[in-house]
Amino acid sequence: MLKGFFKVPKAVNEPVKTYAPNSAEKTAVLDAYKTMWNTTIDVPLSIGSEEIRTGNTRTMSAPHDHKHIVGIYHLAEKSHIEKAIANALESRQAWANMAWEQRAAIFLKAAELIAGPYRAKINAATMIAQSKTIHQAEIDASCELIDFLRFNVEFMSQIYSDQPTSDSSVWNRLEYRPLEGFIYAITPFNFTAIAANLPASAAMMGNVVVWKPSDSQVFSAKIIIDIFKEAGLPDGVINVVFGDALMITDTVLASRDFAGVHFTGSTHVFKDIWAKIGTNIHHYKTYPRIVGETGGKDFIIAHPSAKVKQVATGIVRGAFEFQGQKCSAASRAYIPKSLWPAVKEQIITDTKSMKMGSPEDFSNFITAVIHEGSFDKLASYIDQAKKDADAEIIVGGNYDKSKGYFIEPTVIVTTNPKYTTMETELFGPVITIYVYEDAKWSETLQLVDTTSEYALTGAVFSTDRYAIEQATVALQNAAGNFYINDKPTGAVVGQQPFGGARASGTNDKAGSALNLLRWASPRTIKETLVAPEDYRYPFLG
Repeated sequence: MLKGFFKVPKAVNEPVKTYAPNSAEKTAVLDAYKTMWNTTIDVPLSIGSEEIRTGNTRTMSAPHDHKHIVGIYHLAEKSHIEKAIANALESRQAWANMAWEQRAAIFLKAAELIAGPYRAKINAATMIAQSKTIHQAEIDASCELIDFLRFNVEFMSQIYSDQPTSDSSVWNRLEYRPLEGFIYAITPFNFTAIAANLPASAAMMGNVVVWKPSDSQVFSAKIIIDIFKEAGLPDGVINVVFGDALMITDTVLASRDFAGVHFTGSTHVFKDIWAKIGTNIHHYKTYPRIVGETGGKDFIIAHPSAKVKQVATGIVRGAFEFQGQKCSAASRAYIPKSLWPAVKEQIITDTKSMKMGSPEDFSNFITAVIHEGSFDKLASYIDQAKKDADAEIIVGGNYDKSKGYFIEPTVIVTTNPKYTTMETELFGPVITIYVYEDAKWSETLQLVDTTSEYALTGAVFSTDRYAIEQATVALQNAAGNFYINDKPTGAVVGQQPFGGARASGTNDKAGSALNLLRWASPRTIKETLVAPEDYRYPFLG
């Protein structure tokens, strides 16, 4: 029972630690890395109060050393998915009826656990499982995840406090109910923060969840599960399953109680899920919420007035941090002919200076791509570019998977603005550049807008305010997150709500109240304080 109008702690963005030489945080994360590297873990399904080991397992290894096994995880059968759904629904009433401040306290505690005792462990797990450098792990698994949890609690309190007007005769109220049923969360490999946020944001609003992490992220997902349990999340609120994605999805979508999907992944998979929901629509108890962030072919366009070093830095950071495996990574760029010689020289110099190897070595800027399938796909596009007359590789272009899935940061220059790597999402450390005539600035803006089916992120570099305004207007539908004089990556919770439209998703803006509203079903309550006792209106005389 509510006994006060409670104010939550003011959310502030978690400071990013530097991991400088001889720092305490560097020592702590390397110790955690070594311990986890030399220990094999066994990750069960987490359904209700049970940890279920099916005996049907897969191994987990690090992308930068794929022969080194760090653990196993257990695969679910259809009966386990049905059990997870049943456990979620069984837990729903108690969780939905729990006072919001009690739910908030759980996730605020989870944020503090990550900021403190779990920080080194969750960063080390992300370094091992996803081959992130310590900086990329820190800004993802620690800072962004902490921010999601803290800011979502603040957003939740703001949503609940948003109430309709009343007068002396009528008291109007708005309840923000959880959805009727359960939520299906499908999360990607590339961000530990996204993996935690997709189930947690729905659960925070009183929903129960069946969560399927990516097969390539189970190792760090286990840390998330441990944190939620230690924070006091009740059994059955978030049920975690691994296994065949098609079987799990079909089983979930067949349930009459399916109430929504929270998804980050490929455009093709999301469209298939949407189609299946449509096919099953007459079966469901309610219209499911469909929330997804999908692919991107993110751009950088430089105006002739741009500063060379700013453009080059935006390209190499935007394209090559975390091996280009961010949904927002820069993968196509448009550079004016007048700037190109200087930009080219700087890009080549910067790229050649990058070291590549294990994230355990803090001097490495580049590590491995996530798995062999990704490696082979990227290698095939690089090989094709070496053959094509309208493409030239100016730096990089080599690869090696003998020990880890290493792709050199690669820059392709094309004379064809519709060249395949200008249009196709590659999800790796490869960027393609098209050099345009300075006088064709307006035409190039139109080219940027029409080249890709995606509309996730993009950036413009310019010192000319008229050109910035023109680009902002011309590209208003080309990117849900648009950056001026900065790389198109690095959205911060509470500062740049993240998401795109077109083939990039439903643009429901993770890291804002807009996303949380998708997991609530408002109910209006009108209470008339003194009810009328005669049906007659004055017009009747």
